[in-house]
Amino acid sequence: MRRLTLLFAFALSMTAPVAVSAQEAGKVTTFGLDNGMDVVVIEDHRAPVVVHMVWYRAGSADERPGSSGVAHFLEHLLFKGTDTLEPGEFSATVALNGGTDNAFTSYDTTAYHQRVAADRLGLMMKMEADRMVNLRLSEADILTEREVIIEERNMRVENSPGALFREQKDAALYLNHPYGTPVIGWRHEMEQLDLDDALAYYRQFYAPNNAILVVAGDVTPEEVRTLAEEHYGPLPANPDLGERARPTEPRHLSERRMTYTDPRVSQPYITRSYLAPARTSGAQQEAAALAILSEVLAGGQTSVLTQKLQFESRVAVYTDAYYDDTTLDASSFTLVVVPAAGVSLQEAETALDEVLAEVIAEGIDPDQLDRIKFQIKAAQIYALDNPASIARRYGNALTTGLTVEDVQDWPDVLQAVTGEDIVAAAQKVFDRRHSVTGYLMAPDAQTPQQEVTQ
Repeated sequence: MRRLTLLFAFALSMTAPVAVSAQEAGKVTTFGLDNGMDVVVIEDHRAPVVVHMVWYRAGSADERPGSSGVAHFLEHLLFKGTDTLEPGEFSATVALNGGTDNAFTSYDTTAYHQRVAADRLGLMMKMEADRMVNLRLSEADILTEREVIIEERNMRVENSPGALFREQKDAALYLNHPYGTPVIGWRHEMEQLDLDDALAYYRQFYAPNNAILVVAGDVTPEEVRTLAEEHYGPLPANPDLGERARPTEPRHLSERRMTYTDPRVSQPYITRSYLAPARTSGAQQEAAALAILSEVLAGGQTSVLTQKLQFESRVAVYTDAYYDDTTLDASSFTLVVVPAAGVSLQEAETALDEVLAEVIAEGIDPDQLDRIKFQIKAAQIYALDNPASIARRYGNALTTGLTVEDVQDWPDVLQAVTGEDIVAAAQKVFDRRHSVTGYLMAPDAQTPQQEVTQ
């Protein structure tokens, strides 16, 4: 069961932004509306169901300084009223028509989606187009929903030592880029968000020329084009949208280390995050090597960290590695080691470094690489059964600087990765000057400095 769970998680991480097969590529059609809205249609006629998604090229990393959390805040507010819909009527209408709906915000994108019977697609477009330009908010809406997002932060972050630790770690990793600010926002800034903040973000980014419509399921391109031109076509473009420019990272010249203590910590652990290159359109090879490196290190029972640290030396009870390949700007590669009882965090870190050095010195086991590639291919095929998953791949890709062609090339790029590619990527990324190493522990635990000197 654990192996299946890990494989499923890998399928999501490797394919969420962009993986498809040649079979799927032939079912994808793209076109644009006159107002600048991009449209992607993914045909799947096996069931009379459709997934309708609108993606905005705007996330928390596009917020103005001092208004962190406003992108996520606005996502909540879009379920309030418009000129034609009462508060809550959007979701109630979706449910009344037998569908489901939701939304999410990330650093680089905000997306709204519904899953309904195919003959309800026009209704979804009508309502989504309405709230793209006709949102109506009151001060009461602001006060109510601000309390909601603050409570969400309490539940997801303030009540979790691990979440607070990761938040501090990310802030240390990115010296200048807004990826160092949490998507949900810093609490003291969330408490000050007001109607003007929400409307300023809405008016700047919520426009058809900043949006991508992705429709997957029992539809034809002709049907989608007709409906999109009817509902989205009349919406005016934002002529003042401008380029998507963000602060960039300076040179990182020094390793950073941090210790976070919390009395609620029952199991200490160590993480290390490195700055890593983002996926680049037309040149995805390095990102593919890093994606597979994460699986070489911690992708199941036969992975290197699992074998070396958990089974052989018994230094750890859990290890993980992951590369984020869904970012518009500089990404990260993270390692996690949870030490076994009686093993200090310093000892766990030393063991981790020894294994990383060994991987670079000895290279990648060809048999392990073949197994990983086979698992990737299988996961990509299984994922074709889920139109929502396919729609998310394209939406994530197109809002993070990639193209439809990149989506369709990704499986072949992954399969072409060699052991030498992986080692070269590891040598480049595993530079301690570009990293943050963090220790999470209870207050009464020994500090890393004490452990070193004893």
